[in-house]
Amino acid sequence: MTAEQAATSNEGSAGPTTSLPAERSGASRAGRRQAASSARPDVGRVSVERHRREVEALVGAALTARGSERVALADALDRVLAVDLVAPVDLPGFRSSQMDGYAVRAADVAGAASASPVVLPVVAEIPAGPGVPAVLAARTAARIMTGAVVPEGSDAVVPVEDTDAARFGGRSTSAARGTLGNQVGVLVPRAVGEFVRDVGTDVRAGDLVLPAGTLLGPQHLAAAASCGVPGLDVLAPVRVAVVSTGTEVVEPKQVAATGQVYDANLTGLSAAARRAGAVVTLAERTGDDPAELSAVLERAAAEADLVLTSGGVSQGAYEVVKDTLGEGVTFRSVAMQPGGPQGFGTVHGTPVLTFPGNPVSAQVSFVVFARDVLERAAGRPPRDEEDRRTVEVIDSPPGKRQMLRGRTGPDGSVRVVGGAGSHLVATMASADVLVEVPEGVGHLEAGEQVRVVRL
Repeated sequence: MTAEQAATSNEGSAGPTTSLPAERSGASRAGRRQAASSARPDVGRVSVERHRREVEALVGAALTARGSERVALADALDRVLAVDLVAPVDLPGFRSSQMDGYAVRAADVAGAASASPVVLPVVAEIPAGPGVPAVLAARTAARIMTGAVVPEGSDAVVPVEDTDAARFGGRSTSAARGTLGNQVGVLVPRAVGEFVRDVGTDVRAGDLVLPAGTLLGPQHLAAAASCGVPGLDVLAPVRVAVVSTGTEVVEPKQVAATGQVYDANLTGLSAAARRAGAVVTLAERTGDDPAELSAVLERAAAEADLVLTSGGVSQGAYEVVKDTLGEGVTFRSVAMQPGGPQGFGTVHGTPVLTFPGNPVSAQVSFVVFARDVLERAAGRPPRDEEDRRTVEVIDSPPGKRQMLRGRTGPDGSVRVVGGAGSHLVATMASADVLVEVPEGVGHLEAGEQVRVVRL
């Protein structure tokens, strides 16, 4: 039996069903509830929680040990800062104007009013840019632009709208009021420091700008650039190797013969790892030859922090992953459907997670057991828990946690899509959540709340 067939035989039967509400089907809610509550998990299986804890203990410890690297700001988006960023300079580094207007001495315009403007000669024009303007004399004004250096001798800026200047746009090329060589009437008094950005009012040299562990977004990179920092020390990304197994799987560009299926797992698991913040350093497909798989796994372990495999972990006669990995990996049955056959351990010292070969099983396994630990390592915030209202009756085999594919509605509802088969990858594409039915629940009425996991 091939990896795909074996997984199907274990996971594709006795699946959950959906039906009309009990009022229409004649089912007894009390009877079904009683049947569900009397069910007990198979003692040969481990719980989802236990397997997840043990996987996270193994993988999490390995991923926290990775080092850091220096990258340019342009390459630092969505990376995790490895060390604190401390401001090397004051920001702003010089006194600058907050507005387009006139640099003045506050004392000179203290009595300004619209009925009796304070008229000052405009003795300078200061655009934004390099250079130190001349000291401003008392009872004069300098036409100044936003961001320009405020001259010594000035301690306030009067916005242009608080003057009688007819226009402000463009350079001073005419005798218009308020331009260089002419006069400006100030209509509103201004206090010392108004509309002046003082040195260090944003951050002082030596202040903490970004703490280590920050998931770097556009605002963080802008802050670093404002400090004159061209690059940042970030955690090295988690490196993931993906190995898809089975003589029955072929590359999508090939022609699939009878008995062969196109390999969805290499593409799906690689994409899932990248979305979780990892980089895929190896993505290869092997048949059912243990020697071939062993060689690929040796390279995978050398090139990655985590190895993911699909297929070859069920109860068939050709379970190549089981046959190859041996004592370094614990293989077990987890009380979950789809995705019951699981394995975890190390290969050549590198953590490895072995998933079933059916595409839906592989994707569900990644979401339940690998995604959270990878996202934490990538600095992603924890995902919020979410409950939804079912729109149909759900019957579920007791003793296993069902992870059904679902589609959410704008009204807070969720509808199960696709059937129970773990090979139904096309219907997986129409889902946006997994609907979680706990192990001890065999029946849910329409309208009941269920936990959903975003895909």
